[in-house]
Amino acid sequence: MEIAENAALVVVDVQQGFEEEAYWGPRDNPEADRNIAKLIDVWQASGRPVVFVRHDSPKPDSPLREGYAGNAFKEYVEERRGKGTGPELFLTKSVNSAFYGTPDLDTWLRAAGVGQIVVAGIQTNMCAETTARMGGNLGYEVFFALDATYTFDAVGPWGWTLSARELSRATAVTLHGGGFARVVRSEELVAAAE
Repeated sequence: MEIAENAALVVVDVQQGFEEEAYWGPRDNPEADRNIAKLIDVWQASGRPVVFVRHDSPKPDSPLREGYAGNAFKEYVEERRGKGTGPELFLTKSVNSAFYGTPDLDTWLRAAGVGQIVVAGIQTNMCAETTARMGGNLGYEVFFALDATYTFDAVGPWGWTLSARELSRATAVTLHGGGFARVVRSEELVAAAE
């Protein structure tokens, strides 16, 4: 795996509100936060760009709504912001894709000559997947760090339910099989970036 010297790590919605299990339900991948932290550390130490994305939910009952404690980044993310030797971007969004945020992610990446992005964060099958899909559609080479993401059990139409693990696997198959992104483990990215 070749990771460019200016490959950007896009850290999606790693916010305190996702700790509210009563709202979200059971989650998968308990190692995700550790893996996200490691990726941030390696990206910052190597001088590569890091993008911190925050979801400002317009839903009045969401744990991610503006003005609520859950809107803030998780502590390990907040304490890493501004500590890297490379470029850093903070953007906010109110939809799934980080490419529809403020400031404009695509403009920032292209101005820096970035052609590769690594996506990590929450939720695997929602904002992380949507950001990866759109990145692929926009022509970026996208690496999706599956073990540096997590999601929650969900109910769909007709009462169909999928566990968080099943949803994560579906995301991996869709992204990888559909050519949107290369689905990898965080340890592979760390080894390639160090």
